[in-house]
Amino acid sequence: MLLMGNNHGTIILASASPRRTELMALAGIQFTVVPADICEDVLPGELPADHVIRLSREKADAVAATNAGRFFIGADTIVALDGAILGKPADAADAMRMLSGLSGRDHEVITGFTVFDKVSGVHISRSVCTEVTFKKLEEQEIAAYIATGCPMDKAGAYAIQGGAVHFVRSINGSYTNVIGLPMTELYEVLQTMQAMDQIVP
Repeated sequence: MLLMGNNHGTIILASASPRRTELMALAGIQFTVVPADICEDVLPGELPADHVIRLSREKADAVAATNAGRFFIGADTIVALDGAILGKPADAADAMRMLSGLSGRDHEVITGFTVFDKVSGVHISRSVCTEVTFKKLEEQEIAAYIATGCPMDKAGAYAIQGGAVHFVRSINGSYTNVIGLPMTELYEVLQTMQAMDQIVP
């Protein structure tokens, strides 16, 4: 089944993430990618869910301000451990610190997304949280994973669909959220906003 784009305007994904692009394509959504360029620093006292929702809206708005189209999707994903936000590691040592901290423990993966209808001016934002449990990691397996370079552009220094697949003992919640975009929730918002035409066989 194929989900066709809306006749009233193009859907724009304001993200450079190849993982989000792949998820959107797997859902059969017709869209165009226009990466957003914004400051992603955490504000003082900002809670994880508030942080990702704010950034998702800023990304959607930034791309909408300079591009044609009607529906703009912004998203941001972080890992939270004991309430502390783990973004993308600064270097290999930072990746080692993050992964060592996650070893043998539960943590949360939180994605915020915003769909902005440029015609009506309406924003709908959501945050989705998934609980992830890691097995106990040996230092050498962390080091081997870091050596692949995979952790360096990932929140929390890992990708569940990549070389860290064997780190994850269990997840409670949306799997696609852990990849970077909670597709069920996003799909529902797009339907609510009538951002897509009918599904055709």
